[in-house]
Amino acid sequence: MSDPSHFTVRVYYEDTDFSGNVYHAAYLHFFERARTEFLRERGVHHSELVKDGIAFAVRSMTIDFKAAAHIDDLLEVSTQVASMTPARLNLVQSIARDGVEITRAEVQVVAIKTSGGVARMPRDLAELFKP
Repeated sequence: MSDPSHFTVRVYYEDTDFSGNVYHAAYLHFFERARTEFLRERGVHHSELVKDGIAFAVRSMTIDFKAAAHIDDLLEVSTQVASMTPARLNLVQSIARDGVEITRAEVQVVAIKTSGGVARMPRDLAELFKP
């Protein structure tokens, strides 16, 4: 597995449900932001990929909710490459509070052509994700 990328997010009122816990769908936003920052750290920007006719799409995601996050929590979201193929990244993402993992996701992201269909990642792009 590659070295993890880290992104910090604060839980706001809008992220919570009636019980005061983070609403389950909000975790998807946290994971998405962290994947975007993971790309940015490697010099990859969605706007530039689109100009080249490439985009990334989530193909599948499995989430394990271990404990709830709450308003004002400061969360650390990590992203790392578990494995890859020329068209696919298998990522492990986790959310921790005070160093304790509270949510974990296994995410499969595929490269697609903006015109439709699966794409192979350009070689220089794929090199950025190798462990």
